[in-house]
Amino acid sequence: MQAAFFDLDKTVIAKASIAAFGRHFYRGGLINRRVIARAVVSQIIYLHLGASEQKLARVRESMLTLTKGWDQQLIRDIVREALEETVEPIIYAEALDLIEAHRAAGHKVYLVSAAPEEIVQPLAEHLGVDGYIATRAVVDEEGRYAGEMEFYAYGPFKAEAMVALAEKEGIDLAESSAYSDSYTDLPMLEAVGHPVAVNPDRVLAKAAHEREWEVMQFTKPVRLRDRVSVPSLPATAMVAGATAAATAGALVAWRIARRPQVGRQARLGWPRNPFSG
Repeated sequence: MQAAFFDLDKTVIAKASIAAFGRHFYRGGLINRRVIARAVVSQIIYLHLGASEQKLARVRESMLTLTKGWDQQLIRDIVREALEETVEPIIYAEALDLIEAHRAAGHKVYLVSAAPEEIVQPLAEHLGVDGYIATRAVVDEEGRYAGEMEFYAYGPFKAEAMVALAEKEGIDLAESSAYSDSYTDLPMLEAVGHPVAVNPDRVLAKAAHEREWEVMQFTKPVRLRDRVSVPSLPATAMVAGATAAATAGALVAWRIARRPQVGRQARLGWPRNPFSG
């Protein structure tokens, strides 16, 4: 079985997912204007300069401190209520095309993100993909964040989670695809036979060039609702849709066949995840 693994921020959506929900967390009384301003600055830096291990470490520690004591269910409710308003307008049309094409080809599709599962899970359900890998926080007996991580879906830990998922679901990673924008996701891309750099930062762009990986640019955010078929479409439109899906599946198969065979190179020798249980 083949699968496609999609990073989330700057690959499926055009913004950092956590920052995108800042305004709604403010409305819910969880953060103040100063925190929102810092999130906007971080978003600008991230979009133009890319992520680094140091930057992400600082963001991680800040988020653990900020969210300690927050009610997990409240976060889930805020994200689900704000999902269409916040995320739908910033989903890349090119990502949706690829997701649909992989489905048409019979591939499993997964989101793989360092963002919290409270954000990734409802988005995965909204997109109708098969599953997700995301960061999980430790929650106390009262359902509040304890200020610690159970699993951090970052760097080599993404690759380890993908390998574990592949073993469980019978997925052939050597025949599968992965899409990401950041050099911190090199282990994720190396874990599959068909890696693709999407809107790559400078380091990933250089690595992709050296390894002859495919590079793609996503530039067209679109609302998901504009892409969803209406159930009452006439029969002719339904036939046209089925034909388009078959064509998309053939396109994915053709693209995969012409890519360089880089093999399965997951960096499983990296240190184990200190946040895993």
